[in-house]
Amino acid sequence: MKMNLFESQSLPAKIVDPGAAAETHRYKQTRLWVRARESGLGEWVRSSRRCRRELWAWVKCSQVAMPTVEQLTESIAALGTVGAETVNESRENEAPIFLLSTGWRAGSTLLQRVLVTDPRLLLWGEPLGEMTLVSRIAEMVSHFISPRNLGLWKDQEDPSSPTLATSWVANLYPSSGDFRSALRSLFDQWLAEPARQRGYARWGFKEVRFGATEACLLHWLYPNAKFVLISRHPYDCYRSLADSGWEEVYYRYPDMTVDSAAAFAKCWNQIAVSWNQLPAEFPCFHIKYDDLIGGGIDFRNLECWLGLEIKESVALKASVGGTAKRSRLSWYERWIIAHEAESGMRCLGYLQ
Repeated sequence: MKMNLFESQSLPAKIVDPGAAAETHRYKQTRLWVRARESGLGEWVRSSRRCRRELWAWVKCSQVAMPTVEQLTESIAALGTVGAETVNESRENEAPIFLLSTGWRAGSTLLQRVLVTDPRLLLWGEPLGEMTLVSRIAEMVSHFISPRNLGLWKDQEDPSSPTLATSWVANLYPSSGDFRSALRSLFDQWLAEPARQRGYARWGFKEVRFGATEACLLHWLYPNAKFVLISRHPYDCYRSLADSGWEEVYYRYPDMTVDSAAAFAKCWNQIAVSWNQLPAEFPCFHIKYDDLIGGGIDFRNLECWLGLEIKESVALKASVGGTAKRSRLSWYERWIIAHEAESGMRCLGYLQ
């Protein structure tokens, strides 16, 4: 069952009579029909239908409950109390770059192209993004164990003990360091190693679905990672997304779609608000889309911080993509987004 970012929108299938469909098509091909569609009345009818659809989607749309930065941080701290970790200095020094965005159409692909003007860097683009793999791992780690089992883990028998056969071994875990290493190995083998095989010294990825909680998980796995956040006003993001003509956009496939102003605004807001939960020292560089295209970014400062050599003009002068057709959203789209994304807009400086 497909859901509109969290609430069912699926409609019952309709049985269509081929003859009736043919009659309908012939009717719509008449000059009277074409004139009616192109008239002010026709535009008013279409706008009314879109308004009704958006408002109904807003009524049915609900919020996804994602773990907070605080919940994940507390779970990671609890993991640190159960078993020492063997540190591999060469692996710990690795510094991937994670480019994250406040949803779709925020300029993340443009910034991705800017960063990869350094030939040493490969940034994968939304790898298997519809799986929301990092989000799911973050959710599992945030609720990884009950207090009772955490106590059993702390007090468990040493797995190297010769008395295991006569000891309580119903709960016997490897160390938390082994768990962290296993999670990190997933990304090393999936994303880092393929980049190295292609001759790249640095790697990372761009993603539009992740917020600060996912960033905290990645920072736990890669302590020297650098994070770049790009944001854009949600009105402009949704205008570009709604005008794109893309058939379906999934937050998570196949059950969570982003197919209305309300669904988009809730997703945008959840991501935006999450970044306000991070400590000031978290290694993140925030860029606004308007500054990116308007010459307001100090790329020398950015490349120094990331350890790159950026040739931004190469990427910025190339016109790639672009989907917005309207100059402005309708009143009802702005109303919905303003209501649902108000707190996120305040957090990122789009509202005073």
